[in-house]
Amino acid sequence: MEGIVVFITAPNEEEAVRIARALVESSIAGCVNIIRGLRSIYRWQGKIEDDSEVLMVIKTRKSLFGSLSQKVKELHSYSVPEIIALPIVEGSADYMRWLEEVTVIDRA
Repeated sequence: MEGIVVFITAPNEEEAVRIARALVESSIAGCVNIIRGLRSIYRWQGKIEDDSEVLMVIKTRKSLFGSLSQKVKELHSYSVPEIIALPIVEGSADYMRWLEEVTVIDRA
């Protein structure tokens, strides 16, 4: 299994919790950390924006990125949400085994 960490920003904690719960409940993600106090400065529609956001740090399988991205786009209030993934280069065997066990979409 190839593990990934996905970063997604949201405008507030309530929206992040709603997205996080949907991802974990559907087994698309094993764990979502929500980090408050993020300040984002970015260009959007020709203007420089400066906003408070929260960051979701999501652990999942690379093979589930498409499903994760689709689910986030369905639930997110942004027209272009940040959804970026980085590979997990190393991880403890116990954690990686757990991640593999809990990220199975077709549970019988």
